Amino acid sequence: MKVLCVIDMQNDFIDGSLGTKEAEAIVGNVENKIREYLDNGDTVIFTRDTHEENYLDTQEGKMLPVRHCIRGTKGWELSDKLTVEGSEIIDKPSFGSYELAGKVAALEPESVEIVGLCTDICVVSNALLIKARIPETPIFVDSSCCAGVTPDTHMKALDTMKMCQINVF
Repeated sequence: MKVLCVIDMQNDFIDGSLGTKEAEAIVGNVENKIREYLDNGDTVIFTRDTHEENYLDTQEGKMLPVRHCIRGTKGWELSDKLTVEGSEIIDKPSFGSYELAGKVAALEPESVEIVGLCTDICVVSNALLIKARIPETPIFVDSSCCAGVTPDTHMKALDTMKMCQINVF
């Protein structure tokens, strides 16, 4: 069995308060990838960046003072252009999720693929946590299904993952 981790494909990161044209451009690719995994009977797990109303008072909020992904808002929701039904959703309060890494490891998958937003923050954080948890399991990142804060930092994150023996294509 294979696992697809779909990282933070939320409205605020696509076309909301932190959205970019690059993020908007990958939505169709991500949906195709999700359908491929579901059609093959594989596992799809979504993460959802989740902040509370006090976000601007948190360390992250002080470093990035843009309200986003506040629990219960439209921006917090996963894109309605993606097939979510039948998949697990993990709410995570930070960039990387130990819960996601643990769930993926417990499944003992033959491989893991990671897609989503933002390549240079949450995708790379989760890829490295999963790699550390199951170092002998092949991990893949489809660069056509990821977007970073900027195109430059997207490429830098892909290079970082390559250096850590994550297969980027």
